Amino acid sequence: MEEATKEIVETIVAKETWAYEDYKDLAKQLLALGDAPRKFKAIVAQLEAQTPEIKGTAALKIGIARYMLCRFDEALEALAAATDNKDRHYFQAMCYKGLYQYKKAAEEFEQVQDRGWDDTEIQVQLAELQALSGDIEAAAKAVEKLQRKIADTADYFFLRGLIDELLGNTEQAGEAYEKARTIDPAHVGATFRLAYHCDLHGEETRAVELYKECLAHPPVHASALLNLAVLYEDSGQYDLAIVCLKRILACNPNHTRARLFLKDADSSKTMYYDEDQAKRIARRNAVLDIPVTDFELSVRARNCLKKMNIRTLGDLVNTTEVDLLSYKNFGETSLKEIKDMLSAKNLRLGQALEEDSEFALELQASPGANVGNEGVLATPISQIEFSVRARRALEGLKIATLGELAARTEPELMGCRNFGQTSLNEVRRRLAEYGLELRQPS
Repeated sequence: MEEATKEIVETIVAKETWAYEDYKDLAKQLLALGDAPRKFKAIVAQLEAQTPEIKGTAALKIGIARYMLCRFDEALEALAAATDNKDRHYFQAMCYKGLYQYKKAAEEFEQVQDRGWDDTEIQVQLAELQALSGDIEAAAKAVEKLQRKIADTADYFFLRGLIDELLGNTEQAGEAYEKARTIDPAHVGATFRLAYHCDLHGEETRAVELYKECLAHPPVHASALLNLAVLYEDSGQYDLAIVCLKRILACNPNHTRARLFLKDADSSKTMYYDEDQAKRIARRNAVLDIPVTDFELSVRARNCLKKMNIRTLGDLVNTTEVDLLSYKNFGETSLKEIKDMLSAKNLRLGQALEEDSEFALELQASPGANVGNEGVLATPISQIEFSVRARRALEGLKIATLGELAARTEPELMGCRNFGQTSLNEVRRRLAEYGLELRQPS
C-alpha cells in the first residue's frame, strides 16, 4: 500500500507545474505516509535544488510546496514570479492569511473570484477574513447572505461559531463548532477553533485530542503544533512539547516562535523548583515587608528611622548597629527598642548582610530578594514560577511585578488573548503564596 502511495506522490512531484487539484491530491497521499513532514521537506529541497531559476510554472509549483510547509514568506517570493493564473492568486491569498495579513489575503481572493473560482468557497473565505480582521458586523452580514447556499454545511456553523467567539459568546461558539464537526469531522477550521476554545476554558485533555486531529491534515499545521506544545509544557510533558516543536522546525527551520518555544521547553527540562522552599521564602518576605510603623516605637526611634529612609523590617535587616548608632540622636535606648522589635519576629540587625548565613542565602535565591521599600510587591514576575502560557499572557499585558499583577482584576486578565480559567487559577495560587490577591472590580 505504501509503495503505491509513494508512486502516486512521485508522479505528482514529477509534474511540470501544480494546480489546486495537485495540492489536494498530494496532501491526501502524504497522509498515508509515515513521517510526512520530514519526507515532504526533502521533496521540496530536491525541487528547489533542481530549479536554479524559480519562475513561471516552476515557481508556482515551488510556491505551493513552500505553502504546504508553512513557509509563507518564502512561498510568496516564489509565487510572485509564477505564471499569473487563479491558482497563483489562491495560494498567495492563503499565504497572506497564514501571515495574518487579512487585507492582502482578501484582495487576492477577490482576484481568484474574478478568474472563475467557485464563488461560494471564496465568499466563505472572505467572510472568515472579515471576522478575523475585526469587522464582525460585515462578517455577520456576509454569513447571512450566504445562509441560503450553505445553511446545512460545516462552513456555515464554523463561520457562526467564529463570529460568536469574537463577540464573546463562548458557549454558543463552542456549540456551533461542535455542529460543524458533526457535519464534517475533518473540517480543520472548526476543529482548530474548538480545540482553542477548550484550551482557554481549562479542558486541556479535549484540547489535546482536537489539536491532534488537526495534525491529520498534512503535511504540517503549525498553529496546532504550537498550541499543543504549550499544553504539553504546561503539564510538564517537556519531551512531547519538544517533539511538536521539532516537527514544525523540520519543515520550517526559520519558524521564529517554534525556535523560541523550543528553547523554553529545553530549559524547562532542567529546571528545578522547590515548592516548599519557595513558600518558606514567600512567608519570610511577607514578614520583611511589614512597615516599622506597625510597631510601638518611641517618637525618637520612629523619627530617626524615617529620616534614615528605613520603612520596613526588610530595611532593618540590611542595616547594622553601627549604621544606626552613627545617626544623630539615635542612642542605646532606641537601639534596644529596635532589637526587641526584630527579636519578636526572629530577626536581627544586619542579618541579611551576613553572607554565610542561611537567611542570606535564602534572600539571594528568593523571588523577592530586593525587598527594599516595595518588598513583596516589587518581586519581578520573571522570578516567579508560572506556566509558559500564563507567563506569556502576563508579558503581553506588560505586567512586570507582583504588585502590578495584584492591581489587576479577574475580568482584565480574562480579557487577554490565550488567558483562560486554568491560567487564572494559577495566578490566584501564586499570589496567595505571597499573601496577595487580585484587585476586586470597583
